[in-house]
Amino acid sequence: MFVTEATFGLPVFRHPDDRAEIAKLLDSVRLFPERCHVVGVYSLGKAQRVIGLLRQAGWDRPIYAHGALLPMCAVYEAHGVPLGDLRPATAGAKGVPKDEFCGGIVLAPPSAIIDRWARRLPDPVVCMASGWMRVRQRARQGGVELPLIISDHADWDELLQTFDDVGAPEIWITHGREEALMHAASARGYRARALSLVGYEDEGGA
Repeated sequence: MFVTEATFGLPVFRHPDDRAEIAKLLDSVRLFPERCHVVGVYSLGKAQRVIGLLRQAGWDRPIYAHGALLPMCAVYEAHGVPLGDLRPATAGAKGVPKDEFCGGIVLAPPSAIIDRWARRLPDPVVCMASGWMRVRQRARQGGVELPLIISDHADWDELLQTFDDVGAPEIWITHGREEALMHAASARGYRARALSLVGYEDEGGA
């Protein structure tokens, strides 16, 4: 038996190369050097992944981070994951001068990117790193100007490939689009059923 989540268990969800998504971010930074780009990320995994992708893409300038992200980043660095020059994104009289954020990149929890906290930044370009950014309506509803399709969840093709790689005769599916994935699994010769778990409807960290 194999148990899987199905957050992106629909054929529409095929994640692009995350390096291309980071290139979109850096292109926008070059296009709007007078603005600050604030990117919504979750503190565990997504923040550190985006930082790593930025470093791999050649961004060697400071990356500013909301205070809620810094403790987990410190844990990563303490365990041998270098993140480069990471600074607190504290704007105002007691923090970083506002102009210093111009042309810069700030990472913050999704709840903060459209909050009063972000309005202290210079004309922020609101970005969000999530697989849900494939759905344009979600981006618009969230006030996201630059959606970045970067996810820590398997997409449709990866889910189906995992079924074949594992080869379990029975698959239990939960947390997402169970019906479509059950149908696809059955078409590939697997017994499939929905595993209903209470409290697993939060789609935020995708």
